[in-house]
Amino acid sequence: MDVDVVVIGMGPGGEAVAGSLAAAGLSVVGVENNLVGGECPYWGCIPSKAMVRAGDVLTEGRRLPRFAGSADIEASWAPVAGRVREVTAAWDDSAAAERFTGKGGRLVRGAGRITGPKEVTVGDEVFRARRGVVIATGTAPAVPPIDGLEGTPYWTNREAIEAEKLPASLIVLGGGAIGCELAQVFARFGSRVTVLEAGPRLLGPEEPESSELLRTTFANEGIDVRVNAKAERVRHDGDGFVINDDLRAERLLVAVGRRTNFAGLGLGAVGLDEGARFIDVDDRMRAADGVWAVGDLTGKGAFTHVADYQARIAARDILGEDGPGADYRALPRVTFTDPEIGAVGLTESQARERYSDVRVHSTDLANNTRGWLHRAEGFLKLVEAEGRLVGATSAGPMGGEILGALAVAVHGEVPVERLRQMIYAFPTFHRAIDAALL
Repeated sequence: MDVDVVVIGMGPGGEAVAGSLAAAGLSVVGVENNLVGGECPYWGCIPSKAMVRAGDVLTEGRRLPRFAGSADIEASWAPVAGRVREVTAAWDDSAAAERFTGKGGRLVRGAGRITGPKEVTVGDEVFRARRGVVIATGTAPAVPPIDGLEGTPYWTNREAIEAEKLPASLIVLGGGAIGCELAQVFARFGSRVTVLEAGPRLLGPEEPESSELLRTTFANEGIDVRVNAKAERVRHDGDGFVINDDLRAERLLVAVGRRTNFAGLGLGAVGLDEGARFIDVDDRMRAADGVWAVGDLTGKGAFTHVADYQARIAARDILGEDGPGADYRALPRVTFTDPEIGAVGLTESQARERYSDVRVHSTDLANNTRGWLHRAEGFLKLVEAEGRLVGATSAGPMGGEILGALAVAVHGEVPVERLRQMIYAFPTFHRAIDAALL
């Protein structure tokens, strides 16, 4: 069957590019082996933030740990599980599928394989794309080769999101964004939580101040954080999991990152490396002649907003429209713990590696009037290089929202001196920008 474009993978990026092209009048086939919408609406961003919000409400005014076992604590989890089913439509992608087909696209269920230049095979059907193929197959949870882990009923983010029952105790492998968010959620509802991080600190890619803030918060909430701690052995018995022969918990959550899996995708048919970790793309999302790639598998950031951004660029290129290429200088990222940690652009250490003239401006939220009123813990850190803002971290209440103004400044290469001349509303959290610069 001849069509204009075939999109393999209908996660956030794939759905966005497929929908845009279909709405523009192209004949588009979207191929999906799971749920249209991908990880984010069903097992990632949306349900996890519903869980985070529930935990925030539960603990307002209270920061003392409580642990699973009592009837009221067990009962408090039931509305959370119900809310997750609600926001995920009980893992039903009918609305997402209709959103795409309503624009004129054709949805094909199954695993797509590139079988030649501009050719994709799904089961017994062969689709020949006049314009080309978009690869958007995303990533899956990475599972480390730990002795004894394979074959045990460990959780990834998917099983944690779908949990109907609150575990009395939980070990979380991985102190990144996913691990930290879910660790805090389960702890706030009553699970005894231990986080094992192989690196020297939580949230390793972020500023050290962010790591320390979160470590202190977790300690106050009864979460046991162990850094430089590797799981060497895993054993599962009738009562739960045992790590390294001495650490026991009812459940084990593996949250050590994400991985691509190109096996069976047929990248070799278009000259791409099937053994590569990511697919290399140019600033127009082109991976090869007649092939575009968007989303996690490009290695530019495993975020829905990156996939959506890349999808817009790929769609323009396929349609032959002009527009700017990809620019990741002001890539924002948020860890939705409490306190919320938002960051954009370069960290201080990254800036010092690239520039000789670097200055850092920071302030404690306790010195901010709104922060003082909220008894908030957190900070604002601005990284200046050669007179311009190149990075920032906003850690505290609504850290991701405050990040918006800083992302604009980084993207626009705004001189720091110009930021000093701005008027910042009082009393707001974002007025901390003014305090940091002064």
